[in-house]
Amino acid sequence: MESVKKSLILVIAAVVVIVIYTQLTIFVVPPIGAVPEGRTVIMLRLNKTNFIDSADAMCERLQGSVSLLCRGVTMGAVVSKTKIIARLPYSEWLYLISTDGKHYDR
Repeated sequence: MESVKKSLILVIAAVVVIVIYTQLTIFVVPPIGAVPEGRTVIMLRLNKTNFIDSADAMCERLQGSVSLLCRGVTMGAVVSKTKIIARLPYSEWLYLISTDGKHYDR
């Protein structure tokens, strides 16, 4: 009986992790003019976002480069097309994960 409970808990935990990974995005906004302190946002996933993502990472992935215009358009589109669940302080560690360790000029 104890073994069944542990297995059930493990299955439920796995399902929760899979749902979070496939349905949410941790979107990192680095410190820039409009948001000088930066921000990390938990939001519902869009079809072009990764689990951990940023406007810079999306610009690099979709256009091959990062520009101020692309960054602004991407942030505006993401915010207008999804539901934000939580707003958290900026995390450089998450930003670097989203950009594969690259820094882009602010």
